[in-house]
Amino acid sequence: MTEYKEKVRYRIGWITGTALTLSACAAGPDYRAPAPATLGVPPVYSQGETGAVDEAGLASWWTRLGDPTLSGLIDRAIANNLDIVQAQARLRQARESLRQARAAFLPQVNGSASGGRNYSNQDAGGRLDPSGNPIGGGSSNWSSSYSVGANASWQVDLFGELSRSAQAARADLAASGYDLANVRMTIISELVTNYVQARLAQEQLRVARETQAIQQDNYRIAVWRLQAGLVSSLDEQQAKAQLAQTNATIPQLEASLRGSLNRIAVLTGQAPGEATRTLETPAPIPTASTQIAVGIPADTLRQRPDVRSAERALAAATARIGVAQAQLYPSLGISGNIGTTSNSFKDLFSLITGGIFANVAQLIFDGGRLASQVRSQRAATEGAFAAYKQSVLTALEDVENAMASLSSARARKAAFATAYEASNNAAIMARSQYQSGLIDFQTLSQTENTLLSARNSLAAAQSDEVLAIAQLYNALGGGWQDMEKSSPNEQKQ
Repeated sequence: MTEYKEKVRYRIGWITGTALTLSACAAGPDYRAPAPATLGVPPVYSQGETGAVDEAGLASWWTRLGDPTLSGLIDRAIANNLDIVQAQARLRQARESLRQARAAFLPQVNGSASGGRNYSNQDAGGRLDPSGNPIGGGSSNWSSSYSVGANASWQVDLFGELSRSAQAARADLAASGYDLANVRMTIISELVTNYVQARLAQEQLRVARETQAIQQDNYRIAVWRLQAGLVSSLDEQQAKAQLAQTNATIPQLEASLRGSLNRIAVLTGQAPGEATRTLETPAPIPTASTQIAVGIPADTLRQRPDVRSAERALAAATARIGVAQAQLYPSLGISGNIGTTSNSFKDLFSLITGGIFANVAQLIFDGGRLASQVRSQRAATEGAFAAYKQSVLTALEDVENAMASLSSARARKAAFATAYEASNNAAIMARSQYQSGLIDFQTLSQTENTLLSARNSLAAAQSDEVLAIAQLYNALGGGWQDMEKSSPNEQKQ
């Protein structure tokens, strides 16, 4: 018996050792991340500050706007936004897929047990009545039966099908983590945009109502001058038309404000209405910092989660080439079983039987199906590389466009500040001269319309500067670096 056990252990060890040796040869190409040169990445950006990027500042860039209300809204959105919740669920799904892939490396063991009573009716004479029932001489017997058994099977990873599947699952998990980061980054940017638009609408409403009050006063003056016979009804009608046009802009601005507030409520995971009631109190447009260091393009590839997700998708597609290719080669499975059967429970383990088997299978003919799957996966990998390169170029484009928008907004802001100062001085003089009868209402109207346009344009330029900064930080990949370490290390392959 001892000698038999030694032979069994020897055979199991030989089979296992051979399998492990063969499994070291994984089918398919080993993945290597493409070099930046193959992606068309330039050494520097065409504009902007090229200093090193502040990683801590990039992670919470919105705090530089100096608006605690905005920071509180972003914290609420990160915690409650439903798009983020969905992305977190997809990340958990990918994590479980990796666990399932890893489980394939281990043997599968099943156990069973049964017990019961069997009944048999035996007729000694074999005689039957007219109805076909046994007549006398029969005996009825009850007997018991019990069995316990277990069987195990193990798929040996001869040519790396399982290891490549695990590599693909790890890459998918990392990609899901970066997708979550990208969703979070997008939500933050959208929230900042709507918050700034809400404050802009409040500023424009303030300007419109102040202008409305001035134009109401101008209308009263025009009516008084008409009644005094100093002017014709033309002045009165022009003043009335100007006031009505200003009145017409207010409902539109109020609707714009309400739309931004409703969007903020949804972004923070709440129903529109009461959730943003406190934001209805007017507040200034956030101010922007002066300089932003954008680093070099290679930094952006590391910082942008959508680019890193695309790179992980390429890694997963490359690993699946090996999965498809391994199916062309022989497969080895090892199985074993052990069990016992008895008519008496006390004798159940008196006799135990078992066995171990190895099975080698090789596809002979399938009409080229598996070879076609390999070619299909190679094509999918080529597409994944193109998608990765596209994401890189798009990221670089986003940064360049954001820098151009920021430069434009700052130049317009400076020009509109000068225009506002000059228009305000001109409007003050025009009102005084109109009240004195030195100019007609048409001149006053043109002057005040210029002032209204300058005030609105300056407020819009101020908001455009903040929005351009938000666009630039989003293009640089800011807003996710301080996430909980829920995504796997992308270097694990």
